[in-house]
Amino acid sequence: MNTKIIDKVKNDELLNIIKDNFNEDIYLVGGAVRDFAMGKVSPDRDLIVLGADARDFSLCLADFFNAAFVPLDEVNKIYRVVLSDKINFFDVTNPVENSLDKDLARRDLTINAVAVNLRSLNIIDNFGGLCDISKKTLNAISEDNFVDDPLRILRVFRFMSVLGFAISDELLDIVKKHSQLLSVPAVERVNYELLKLFGGKAAYDAILALDNAGILEMLFPFVKDLKKVPPNTHHHLDLFHHSLEVVRQIQLYYDEAQGDVKSHLDEISFGAHSRLAFLKYAGFMHDIGKFSTWTIEQDTGRHRFIKHDDAGAKLAVPYLKKLNFSNKQIEYIASMIKNHMYPSQVISAPDATEKSLMRFVRKMDTNAIDIIVLAVADRLSARGEAVTETMVNENISGLQKLMDFYISVKDSLEPLPKLLSGNEVMQILNIKPSPLLGKIINELHEAQLSGDVMTKEHAIEFVRNFKQN
Repeated sequence: MNTKIIDKVKNDELLNIIKDNFNEDIYLVGGAVRDFAMGKVSPDRDLIVLGADARDFSLCLADFFNAAFVPLDEVNKIYRVVLSDKINFFDVTNPVENSLDKDLARRDLTINAVAVNLRSLNIIDNFGGLCDISKKTLNAISEDNFVDDPLRILRVFRFMSVLGFAISDELLDIVKKHSQLLSVPAVERVNYELLKLFGGKAAYDAILALDNAGILEMLFPFVKDLKKVPPNTHHHLDLFHHSLEVVRQIQLYYDEAQGDVKSHLDEISFGAHSRLAFLKYAGFMHDIGKFSTWTIEQDTGRHRFIKHDDAGAKLAVPYLKKLNFSNKQIEYIASMIKNHMYPSQVISAPDATEKSLMRFVRKMDTNAIDIIVLAVADRLSARGEAVTETMVNENISGLQKLMDFYISVKDSLEPLPKLLSGNEVMQILNIKPSPLLGKIINELHEAQLSGDVMTKEHAIEFVRNFKQN
């Protein structure tokens, strides 16, 4: 008997409430059992109910807890009950063919196929899942299960990232054998698994494992071009491994972070996943514009990537749209790519002042912490022969000062007021809608960011003088 699981179930207030108030035969299964076996707390509890319709039971559960009822999959009868704290929730279903054993046999990995009867506390472990959890190993239940739902191939690497478990040789053979089936699942499901992967502590290892399994370029076609760019005097790694190292460095920064930085990166700002997950995703993509802008100077042999930040941001948009990222998610990742050199440019400028720091803060707004972390990770991932320890240390020190400055002023910032509308600008200059109007409005906004324009009178004067420039 696994005492960790039994103790966790016994001491789980919500599970006890369900056991004491509902007479159905109810099993806790999957991720929560796995987490309990590892001594973790799980707010996500999967329940299998026998002797009652899963939909009816879920509605009763939602009514009892005054919680939200969310149908996830009416065909397979999967329902979510979200408690009012928006943290704890139950996913409820009936077993496959009304058989718990058959249901467990249809799952992806042995570690996810352990169940506990809430009333008797009997543990059902038909496939050695508890042993694999103790060995921190990922094993398949059946090869056929991966053919039935090829997304499970990607879930293998997601669990590797999140749990830090190793993939068994047998499972790796299955994954490689059926990797081409990954084109079958809907892009939204693929997208979800990838973001879960990037959110994991071992994302670096999981991405490398995907590449070694021959899968990575199927998911990220741009990787083929990243691999074509070799190391140079500023980068000790080729572009692919540099991009991968940035992911690792972001995680290392997060592991050491505290207070405002850590809580910010833990935020769920773009839907279902943490900022950290999206930041590591952006970190992996931050240099995708380098291949298309790559030149080598004939006289010096220096590798140049002029405006690769702009090129990369533009390349990212259609790629992310194809994966059905939301507009807000695309905007964030594209902004990270476009501005990944900006923090270092701010702190290395010879005329850096509090005014230029404030301009950075206002321009990056709620993404300031993210872009500074990305800049630190990028710096630590590029240590070519032309990069000295002094250069690295000075850059990191400057970026930390920029982070400290942002944190010190962020709570006192108020949104920039809109001093002039487009119609007002057109009236002042007697012009019609045109590219010139857009340029004036953009430059007026830049002047506000810099603190050069602070009142409506200043704005009117700026617009009038703009015509004379």
